[in-house]
Amino acid sequence: QVQLVESGGGLVQAGGSLRLSCRASGSFSTINALGWYRQTPGKERELVASVASSGTVTYVDSVKGRFIISRDDATNTVDLQMNSLKPEDTAVYYCNAYIVRRPREYNYWGQGTQVTVSS
Repeated sequence: QVQLVESGGGLVQAGGSLRLSCRASGSFSTINALGWYRQTPGKERELVASVASSGTVTYVDSVKGRFIISRDDATNTVDLQMNSLKPEDTAVYYCNAYIVRRPREYNYWGQGTQVTVSS
């Protein structure tokens, strides 16, 4: 079985920074794409940032220039450095991973971590 365990959420004032971390554990051969999503009550979950196995990154427009996604394949982790946080960044953040357990690729979610930005 595979688990994604997140850490690093919390309460921060506007303009502050937080770093989220997600580690994959279990039995698998390869981690392909990794991403961070967020969700607020009554809204659909949205992709915030993703990083492919090649290292190619994408960001939603609202976080460009403020958030940085990075991965470490040696430790099976993906981090999201969030700077210049705004109240509208408040959400539950979820880690997502496409992981190969031969012969198939599966999609996994973390349990979610709350990020609250006060004005």
